[in-house]
Amino acid sequence: MPKIVDSHTTPNFGKQFDKLPKNFQKIVIRKILLFENNPFHPGLNTHKLKGGLSAFWSFYINDNFRVLCRFLKNNEVIYYDINSHDIYK
Repeated sequence: MPKIVDSHTTPNFGKQFDKLPKNFQKIVIRKILLFENNPFHPGLNTHKLKGGLSAFWSFYINDNFRVLCRFLKNNEVIYYDINSHDIYK
């Protein structure tokens, strides 16, 4: 997949991001930039979800945190949530 040309966030994503410690926010930003340059970089473990979340994708920030997103047309993405595995519930 080509790199992401535009990204959007939901209010919930912004709220969750703002709750994170500043040093962790920097890690998240680096991972998002990596994702936007190469959505399927092996270090991100990007994967499509199943069941009730089958319209969504997830990628890895660290052992505990994931970003929940959806690919849109024209190489765009929308970020819905950043949280622990609780985003899968």
